Amino acid sequence: MTKILIVEDQVLIANYIKNLLNDNGLNDVELAFTVEEATEKMNLTKPDIVLLDINLHGKDTGISWAKEFAKNKQIIFITGQTEKETMLKAFEVNPVTYLTKPVKESDLIAAIELANVKNKINYIIVKNGFDEVKVNYEDILFLKSDKNYVDIQLVNKTITIRNTLDNFCKELDDDLFCRVHRSYVVNKSKVTQKKASSIKVNDFELPISRNFSFDF
Repeated sequence: MTKILIVEDQVLIANYIKNLLNDNGLNDVELAFTVEEATEKMNLTKPDIVLLDINLHGKDTGISWAKEFAKNKQIIFITGQTEKETMLKAFEVNPVTYLTKPVKESDLIAAIELANVKNKINYIIVKNGFDEVKVNYEDILFLKSDKNYVDIQLVNKTITIRNTLDNFCKELDDDLFCRVHRSYVVNKSKVTQKKASSIKVNDFELPISRNFSFDF
């Protein structure tokens, strides 16, 4: 379930937004009315999404708080103003979007859905020897099966793990990765050329089985 933290110093507005979320089946919602309370709840509940007022008891205080305490979180700014200078500062935090007051239900739910898309896991943790390594999907060119081992081919190196290709693929995003052969799975975004019986991924040429297909 998506965890949401609303950081808004106006109690009525905070509760109004919470009620809108509840009405749309989003019930794991916490409220914070000060930056101190926001920091405490951030550490305690570890929200997926933060709905954050830009001006918390002072101009741009929400932006300053986000830079320090909400790094790598999906931020949706709430603002009563649309000054260009303020918006430019807000964009430094790389927010999902910003909502102007009074907040509209349709805009709020659309922003939450967008944040959920951005929150989708885009990496996998694998064991490389005794170490655990975070591998971003973006860095994977293809996977090659070698019996009970899988070679993860990255741009500049190969990581070999003990696993079957079938089992390992269950952990991947099937919108991004495609089985093209019993021994190969490719990152679709990395394919540069398709031939009758093979595809190219950078400088690698991989076979395509008749039982599998690939389309750009």
